[in-house]
Amino acid sequence: MATKEALKPAWYVLHTKSRFENVVSEGLGKKSFEAFLPRVRIKSKRRDRKLLIRVPLFPGYLFVKTDLNPYAHLEILKTVGAVRLIGNRQGPIPVRDDTVDSIRIMTAADRPVLTGSRFKKGDPVIVVHGPFQGVCGTFVRYRGSGRVVVNVEALGQWAAVEVDEDDVETFRRILP
Repeated sequence: MATKEALKPAWYVLHTKSRFENVVSEGLGKKSFEAFLPRVRIKSKRRDRKLLIRVPLFPGYLFVKTDLNPYAHLEILKTVGAVRLIGNRQGPIPVRDDTVDSIRIMTAADRPVLTGSRFKKGDPVIVVHGPFQGVCGTFVRYRGSGRVVVNVEALGQWAAVEVDEDDVETFRRILP
């Protein structure tokens, strides 16, 4: 049975389909839900343009404020592109208001915002752009200024290359 405290409005993280953050945010707005999609300015990765574009700070996620009554919960999940509210077996876990407020301030400042690590030490990676395109290896560490170090093993030895973080993606190795 729900208590009054359980029905107090709070912020929750909503997982969306890939690249559906804007669609979900607009859909929630049309349903009168307060949604917050933090966006940051980055340089376009397209080689033919040097534009600053606004992209989600957390790709695939946005924040929604709700009291989680059963009707509201269902309406949120029925929104086109919505996948699930992030939580555990007991249900969705609320995000502290001051955390959301801090993210609002950071993204409103229109200054570069660095996010957490995309790669962990030992992750298999592939270089997808630049002079080392096609090189497969293992992520070693961040060097700063958007640079990463990738180890490539061959003949029982390794060689390390330093590349732009944006030129590297993780991949799953297929075992023989």
